[in-house]
Amino acid sequence: MALAVPRTWVVGEVVTAAYMNAEIRDQWNDMIAGWTAYTPAWTGSTSNPSLGNGTITGRYKVVGKVCTVIVELVMGTTTTFGTGYWLLSLPFTAANPGSTSSNFAWIGTARGHSATTWYIGATAVTKNGSTMKIHEDSAGAEWSATRPHTWVAAASNYFQAQVTYETA
Repeated sequence: MALAVPRTWVVGEVVTAAYMNAEIRDQWNDMIAGWTAYTPAWTGSTSNPSLGNGTITGRYKVVGKVCTVIVELVMGTTTTFGTGYWLLSLPFTAANPGSTSSNFAWIGTARGHSATTWYIGATAVTKNGSTMKIHEDSAGAEWSATRPHTWVAAASNYFQAQVTYETA
C-alpha cells in the first residue's frame, strides 16, 4: 500500500516527466488498479472455527488510505464453527479517527445464506482494529455458530462481508 503525498510546487520549478508521472499517472494507476487477493483468518472469540474443506477468499482495494474489503466464506462438509462470536482478519490495521463516541469507527454490510433463508448483517471495525465482526440485523448480537441461525457444514451455508475503512 503506497501512499503518495502530492508535491508542493514552487515558482520557477521545471516540470519534468518524472514529476508528472509521480504526481498524475501513479495516482490514477492506484485508483484504477485491480483488487488484491488475500486469505482472511476466520477466528472465534472463545474457540476458533475450522474451515475444513470449505473456502474463504478475500480481496481488497486501497486508494490513498481508504481500504475496501470483501470476504466470502463457503462452509464445507467438514467445517466446524467454534464458539463465541466470529472475527475476520483485515489486510491492514484500521486507523484511530479520534472519535470518542464509540469503539466502532467503520460499519459495512453482510449477507448470509442457509439452505433456505437469507440473513442480513452489519460489519463493524473498531478503532486501531485488525478484524471485523458481523452483527445480526435484528438483534445486534454478533454472528456465531448459532447466529443469525444455526449454521451447518454444507455448501448451502455461506456469507459475504464487506467494509470500507481508513488504514492506520
